[in-house]
Amino acid sequence: MAYVLLIIERPGWRQDRTADQGQHHLRAMQDFSGALQARGILRAVESLRPTSAESLRIETRDGQRRQFDGPFAEAKEMVGGFFLLDCGREEALAIARDCPAAEWATVELRETGVCSEN
Repeated sequence: MAYVLLIIERPGWRQDRTADQGQHHLRAMQDFSGALQARGILRAVESLRPTSAESLRIETRDGQRRQFDGPFAEAKEMVGGFFLLDCGREEALAIARDCPAAEWATVELRETGVCSEN
């Protein structure tokens, strides 16, 4: 099975932290990623740029495609990054509990699946 850990941050949080805090968090997340990779269960990991950076949204409604360029309206939270894991539910839950990002963000655990499933 595959699980995704979504790192949910408060917009502006990265700008509000000090350089030392940023380096501390980066090292913690790199160590966490390295440990998952060494265990052979890490499929992918990426940090995402803030929604205030160059971003866009595309939607098609009633046959009409529209593109919206960022930055977008202020949101209460944003996805700051993700880990894609290849493991069972209990192991994924233990990993989510150990994720350093839980100290400054919310870690959301989601199982991957077919989009036509309920």
